[in-house]
Amino acid sequence: MFDGVANWWDNAELWLAQLWFPLQFALVIAVLGPLCLGAAWLIDRIVDRVAAWFGSARDKDTAPRS
Repeated sequence: MFDGVANWWDNAELWLAQLWFPLQFALVIAVLGPLCLGAAWLIDRIVDRVAAWFGSARDKDTAPRS
């Protein structure tokens, strides 16, 4: 099974390496752009939840900023 995956990956890598550079760039942006946006959204949601969990008691004691 791993030989099949390794052969597929080698073929995909060779195909990508032989493409014209602007096409390589466009493909990388098309794949990594959404992945990075999704990761950033997920990290933002996690940080918001953790901040709300740790910061809720302190927010009740302080007056809102004007």
